[in-house]
Amino acid sequence: MKKKTPSLARSTALRGPIQSEPIQDLDDVLEAGALVGQEIKDLRRASNVTLSELSNATGLSKGYLSQIERSISSPSIKALHSISRALGVNISWFFPSPSEDDDEFREFVVRRDRRRKLDFESGIRDELLSPNLARGIELLRCTFRPHSVSGKEDYSHKGEEAGFVVSGKLTLWLDGKEIALESGDSFAFESSLPHRYANESDDETVIIWAISPPSY
Repeated sequence: MKKKTPSLARSTALRGPIQSEPIQDLDDVLEAGALVGQEIKDLRRASNVTLSELSNATGLSKGYLSQIERSISSPSIKALHSISRALGVNISWFFPSPSEDDDEFREFVVRRDRRRKLDFESGIRDELLSPNLARGIELLRCTFRPHSVSGKEDYSHKGEEAGFVVSGKLTLWLDGKEIALESGDSFAFESSLPHRYANESDDETVIIWAISPPSY
């Protein structure tokens, strides 16, 4: 029986497995992806995963992973699949859509049509509004389909988070208490408190979510 690659990412623990999104012409993407090592390193650190843990999850050596992160070695397609599965993202996460016009500002600006996205089987979509995960704060746009649920069990992690309900309704369970939120409401709490959330309505809900430090 083939051993399943464990996922180490916070988002997968909180929102469930992602929907697969195969990349076309991956060889061409890898050839153009000079920054892939830094993207892997940023996501690994934001997910609070050590090189040893990623090595155990992927079956790749620490030395090889370190060389990838330092852009000394380029990952093979097989290695990149293993890394992305372990960190709970699709391969496309490591290759933000390029824009020649915005190349000078890509560390500071994310254009609307170039956001990194993850669709979860739970019915939640995360869009990363921050240019990367290397800074002290992470900004997300979260879309909840009707009756989508983050998970059956509460989850906690280090840091703090805050959110603003752009539209729709959100039920937030925080430290055993149920809180009903509507459009225009906002919230903030320490992420060490057990929490989960759901859209129990028949309409879509959109939340702008800030998390510090990044803990994707």
